Amino acid sequence: MKRINGKELAIDILIDFVGGFLIAVGIYNFAAKAQFPMTGFSGIALIFYHLFHIPIGAMTILLNIPVVFLCYKLLGRTFFLRSLKTMLISSILMDVVAPMLPVYEGDRMLAAICTGVLAGLGYGMIYMRNSSTGGADFVIMSVKAWKPHVSIGQIAFVMDVLIVLMGSFIFRDVEGIIYGLIVTYLLSAVVDKVMYGIDAGKMTLIVTDYPHEIAAKIDEYTGRGATFLRGRGSYSKEEKEIVMCACNNKQMYTIRKMAKEIDPKAFIVIMESNDVVGEGFKEN
Repeated sequence: MKRINGKELAIDILIDFVGGFLIAVGIYNFAAKAQFPMTGFSGIALIFYHLFHIPIGAMTILLNIPVVFLCYKLLGRTFFLRSLKTMLISSILMDVVAPMLPVYEGDRMLAAICTGVLAGLGYGMIYMRNSSTGGADFVIMSVKAWKPHVSIGQIAFVMDVLIVLMGSFIFRDVEGIIYGLIVTYLLSAVVDKVMYGIDAGKMTLIVTDYPHEIAAKIDEYTGRGATFLRGRGSYSKEEKEIVMCACNNKQMYTIRKMAKEIDPKAFIVIMESNDVVGEGFKEN
């Protein structure tokens, strides 16, 4: 048995409470009253809530039982136990704490935006601690383990669209489909932003005859280091050094401008970098 780290466990529990609270408020205090289809197993639980008045958190736990047995081996014991803890905390917050707070009864569009943003923040925080709220999250993480190149937001979006359409069919609310899809898009976008986009920026590859001069200017004006890569043109067969540099969005404009001033013939490729780990950026 791996020794339990008390500090890490405390952080996990804190994140579970914060993330679970955001999810609970988004679903119960915004989505439930607005009566538009919600995503994930919470969306299915909402259907039972509207039809039979079964508490959302309790229904979520019931729906999780068959999924747990199907996904246990693929996800492993550690992830399962972490998720079980998170699921219980979020379900209690959903059925006990959220009902104590005021329920939003205003514009449905604002309710959809708040639902997507709050729930997305909550899910993203929980995913970053290698946990989940169970249910559809088990399925999402299983697909992620099977297809690691696909982002969690993309997997969630596909699954949630199916659940939204099912909920809209049951409630016969065409307008609800639109709001449900808005929630789905916002939720998946916020999840990806929280997990991969906090340190988002740009990365550039500069093919030039003056790599050292450009690298020196990058360091002088932005404080960023650069890496030299060796390249060879497929047509000219000439060997050149390529300057690679990662920076934030504002710095990239300066780097592009300086590179063109030093070498007007430079070939510059600028790409999005969702996450950068290393010296000058976050450590891990």
